[in-house]
Parts: sequence; structure tokens; C-alpha cells
Amino acid sequence: MPKSVKDQINWLRLTRSRRVGPATFVRLLNEYESVDAALDALPNIARDAGVSKYTTCGYSVAEREFDAGRHLGFTPLFLGHPDYPTLLNEAPDAPPFLWAQGNIALGRRDVVGMVGARNASSLGRRIAGNIARELGEAGVCVASGLARGIDAAAHGASLATGTIAVQAGGLDVIYPKENEALTDDIAKMGLRLSEQPIGLIPQARHFPQRNRIIAGVSSAIVVVEGAARSGSLITARIAAELGREVMAVPGNPMDGRATGCNILIREGATLIRSGADILESLNRPAQSQMAFAEPPAPEIPRLSARQIADRILNLLGPSAVSEDDVIRDTGLPTNSVSPQITALEIKGDISRHPGGKLARKA
Repeated sequence: MPKSVKDQINWLRLTRSRRVGPATFVRLLNEYESVDAALDALPNIARDAGVSKYTTCGYSVAEREFDAGRHLGFTPLFLGHPDYPTLLNEAPDAPPFLWAQGNIALGRRDVVGMVGARNASSLGRRIAGNIARELGEAGVCVASGLARGIDAAAHGASLATGTIAVQAGGLDVIYPKENEALTDDIAKMGLRLSEQPIGLIPQARHFPQRNRIIAGVSSAIVVVEGAARSGSLITARIAAELGREVMAVPGNPMDGRATGCNILIREGATLIRSGADILESLNRPAQSQMAFAEPPAPEIPRLSARQIADRILNLLGPSAVSEDDVIRDTGLPTNSVSPQITALEIKGDISRHPGGKLARKA
């Protein structure tokens, strides 16, 4: 384990050196017994492999990132250290280095990962929130990817009881911007993690890397709404490869957002209806007497009529849900949402069902 600041920066240097992934990092450390020796050996290893003019990450480059992270209040976590997330430490491709902000002790708790569609339906968000809340009440921490939709619902419902947000970009980069307030709340009440350099803006290739960390920190992965080809299913398959339990909430076969969940269940994933099903599968009690702080009230955004209508449509699917639930899930005042529901009905974009329920037309 790196002890001095210099050792920690050299650990970061090796992590950031070109073509050194998690497996290569561990192999080099095992073979050369120290980060310094591995850094010295890398150029010769690259040359023998046919890579000319190879250079390791410079000390000044790593030092700048290290200083920037510490200045922002972030904590460096090193693979194998007691503060490193317990289950992730057992994963074969665990990141050698993580930036963290918040309650590091959450990484040593029982953790269940929750993932799902970004364009989640109102029903999907409600299910995700209820499951996350039940898990939290039983003392289980909830991990997710801080995306819009299911991720945001899971984080929001577990803020007071323990939530871990794994980010695809640098820890200082808030993505998506709409989750800025939620990100701040997690920094205060939960735990944020990222293996990426400070300032890195996430690209498509970074999200599967994030997904493996969500799977790695979790004893089980629960998918709530996910298309057949989605990051949620990638996370589920990584979890299965790690020997972690895979669970899924079944959905309407006519809703494309439920296709991935139904496929997982067909392939053997545990069918989940509530947090109690997860706790039973994990042999955990259904409730705990733990006391938690109330999460802060969210800020109400100012949106145009078109943006409100789009938000309503994104919350709806083929399965009819209560109009009151839709209004509540928009996070907007009733007098702003109701006129747009009426307008969408008139346009024929949504249909009304018995019991005051709404559904999106195919």
C-alpha cells in the first residue's frame, strides 16, 4: 500500500500510464513488488513488445491530478486498502485507483446495485424508488450510476439510508446536468466514486467501465426497466460473471423498456416484485430499526410547456398509471402539469383509462 504522498502519486502514475489496465497493474505489481520498480520496467516491457518510444505517465501530470482532487475535497482510494469498497476489492478487474467523495464507510456495507432505463416510465421510477426505500430501511446500501430515470429514482429514495453513485466521468464532472442537485446531496449524505481522471467528460466508452464498478461493489444487481441492448443488461451480465446475483422486475411485453428485464428472467434471473423479494433472496430481514435523516426537498425546475409535455410522455408507457402518480413523478406543480396532460389527451398522444389512469398511445 502506498504510504507517503510520493508513493500515492506514483500509484496514480502507473494507473494512468498508457496501456496499463487493472489486470496489467496487478500483474506488474505482483511481478516487480513495488510501483516504482514497475514504472521503471514499463518502457523496456513496451519495447520488447514492439512498442517504440513508450513513456509512462509523468510525475508532474499525476501530481497535478492528485493535488486537484485533494483541493476539491476528494479522497483517493487504493486497491487493497481497508477503505476501498469491500466487494469491489474482490473483483478481478477492480480499478487500482478511485476518487471518492462522501461517506467512505458505505463501501463496506451490504450493497445492492439498481440500474435501468434512462427514459423510465412513471411506474418504473415508482417501483425503483419503493425498492430502494425498502432496502434502505433494512440497512442495505443502494448503488447506481447517477443517470436520469431509474438511477436517479433509486438514489433519491435511498439518500437518507445510504446510496453510492458511480460516475462515468471525472468526479468533478456532473452528468447529466439535471442531476446536479442530486449529485450535491449524494456528496453530503452518500458516496460518489469514479476511476476516471479529474475533469474527464464521459464518452460512450466510459459507461461500460462504470457499469463494471456498479456490479463490483454490489452483492446483487436489480434491473428495473431496460431494453434488450442496454447498459443495464451489460451491468447484469458483468454481475453474473462476478458470481453476483442478478434480479429483474418483469414488465409489460408491449413496452420496449421492459424487454431486457423479461429476457433476464427468462434466462434465470430472480423475478423481483419488491424490496422484500430481494431481502429474502439475500437472507436479510425485511425491516430494521435504524434511524435516518430526512433527505432535503428537491428544487422545482422552470420548464417550458413543451418540456413539461415531454416529461409527461417519458413517464408513461403502455401500462396505465394514476394521473396523480404521473403529476407527482414530474416533480412539478399540479397547475403546471394538468394543462399539458389535457393538451396531450386532445392531441391523442395519451389515453385515459378507468380509475383516472393514463397511458401513452403506441
